[in-house]
Amino acid sequence: MNRLRNATSPYLLQHKDNPVDWWEWGEDAFDEARRRNVPVLLSVGYAACHWCHVMAHESFEDEATAAYLNEHFVSIKVDREERPDVDAIYMNATTAMTGHGGWPMTCVLDHDGNPFFAGTYFPDQPRHGQPSFRQVLAAIKEAWTDQADEVRRVAGRIREHLREPLAATPAPVGQEVLDRAVELLAREYDADRGGFGGAPKFPPSMVLEFLLRHRSERATEMAAGTLEAMARGGIHDQLGGGFARYCVDADWVVPHFEKMLYDNALLMRVYAEWGTPVGVWAAEGVADFLLEELRTPEGGFASALDADSEGAEGTYYVWTPQQLVDVLGPDDGPWAAELLSVTETGSFERGTSTLQLRQDPDDLERWFDCQKRLRDARAARERPARDDKVVAAWNGLAISGLCVAGGLIGLPHYVAAAVEAGELLHGLHLVDGRLRRVSRDGVVGAPAAVLEDYGCVASGFLDLLQATGDAVWLERAGDLLDVALTHFAAADGGFFDTADDAEALVARPRDPSDNASPSGLSSTVHALSTYAALTGSGRHRDAAEAALASVAAIAERAPRFAGWSLAAAQSMVGGPEEIAVVGPAGPERDALAHAARRRPGAVVIVADGPRNDVPLLVGRTPVDQQPAAYVCRGFVCERPVTDPASLATGRL
Repeated sequence: MNRLRNATSPYLLQHKDNPVDWWEWGEDAFDEARRRNVPVLLSVGYAACHWCHVMAHESFEDEATAAYLNEHFVSIKVDREERPDVDAIYMNATTAMTGHGGWPMTCVLDHDGNPFFAGTYFPDQPRHGQPSFRQVLAAIKEAWTDQADEVRRVAGRIREHLREPLAATPAPVGQEVLDRAVELLAREYDADRGGFGGAPKFPPSMVLEFLLRHRSERATEMAAGTLEAMARGGIHDQLGGGFARYCVDADWVVPHFEKMLYDNALLMRVYAEWGTPVGVWAAEGVADFLLEELRTPEGGFASALDADSEGAEGTYYVWTPQQLVDVLGPDDGPWAAELLSVTETGSFERGTSTLQLRQDPDDLERWFDCQKRLRDARAARERPARDDKVVAAWNGLAISGLCVAGGLIGLPHYVAAAVEAGELLHGLHLVDGRLRRVSRDGVVGAPAAVLEDYGCVASGFLDLLQATGDAVWLERAGDLLDVALTHFAAADGGFFDTADDAEALVARPRDPSDNASPSGLSSTVHALSTYAALTGSGRHRDAAEAALASVAAIAERAPRFAGWSLAAAQSMVGGPEEIAVVGPAGPERDALAHAARRRPGAVVIVADGPRNDVPLLVGRTPVDQQPAAYVCRGFVCERPVTDPASLATGRL
């Protein structure tokens, strides 16, 4: 039966024609497992996942494997991006049972959703000591039938593990903690290659945001070294802009080629804030990539581009020296090959190379011409598939990145695109006052939003206020934060990832650590502190401080997994700076606004004069009819300044 045909998830739609009798996550599937007295096989992945595709081709499209699954299991397919709550619970179980995690994730559950077996990718044939998927299924079927007591024991033990509360004592995250985080990061910093630790290397965008806000010489050095290395490496698409999800090596040469919206949204922001020529080039490239390749007809942004095309990973992005000559000719081809580190032996597979730009071209016009011709030639290749669902949280991050980049680089069409995405989230994803997680083709999906959706979208709305001055975004952000404070708050000052009235799962997920994207807690802290800076609300400020205190232990012991929380904490120590720029529109006000926005972590609002609909603007007047900037902390302001030079990066 084709139960996935009406799914909003492109990942589920990829499996709608499998011979496996898939079910979507829901009580109906568990009822069926109870009726037949068979276990539930849960398969979790996402549309751009390379190994998910491999397992699908090897096993889920195989008639014999599908027949065995259909006879002995009820099979559920879940898109981790659509249901991060389900993914979080069973990934926790997988790492607890196996010591590692990843996707595709394969769990086997009892009739109450308790896992008793977990793993990731299983091959179709035994390989390197790993059993085949069919062997695994046969062993599980035998255990379910002949060892029911042991199955119940394991399931009960894992259930109790999943329900264990966080064992952390709240503590303030002050400057000493932040300085110590920089010291710990310095121990892991790769001074030769940029980044932290060894291979594989992921773009540490949230940590870099914290380091730029810290402003110390060591922090700035680590941020600059990493940003430079990534921008020049193979992880960065040197032709079309945007960054891949991670690199398999320590030198940023060979990426895992999928391109995710959340990575690029965060990197666009931090590169724009870095503000060097390389930073502006990279930020513009990411923004243009979002607008050209990820934007949907409804004005939102798609989730990802696949890693694969033409049946192999990376084919769309890699080149040989001969291919460069074929496109550029006998003079420009070898010149571009040397510039882009394309060799006969290759840096990737089958003699192909990723494109790197390890030094600036000696002839920029020549490079721009070659870049355009290569980009045009690449467009004729088979393109990677696009996961075109709109995820609320990631669109919130994209809105923030476009607003920041548009304001700092001076490109208002980025802000206009952010406004359109914001209107889509408010008009489509907000249903009866509550956010929905996903939409596709203008149709909103059923899954309820999780905390990261509320935090990231509220932050995006507050960045829209700062970019446009339209107070409607302040009201909309406040409404979302009211829901977060009412339905997600925990007794210790932190937050759960699901609402108190959400679907009851085996456990209520709560993970305050940042991973590839901001945690629900850290994204909500950013929104709360920004809202407090714009309104003077003590309630929101207190909530932000309490939430930060609940992750103090992570910030102190593992700062690489608390980058977004640390960035918020750095701004909140003695701040954040609240800057109101008021006066008649024109070059003078623009110069003041730009200088204000260059101050790391500052909250900046620009207007013609005093206004009552944004509390930070109340009573803020120009000085002698000239634009003026009011720099405040906790609504206590310095004397207004009219000279952009006095808004230099250092503290006033």
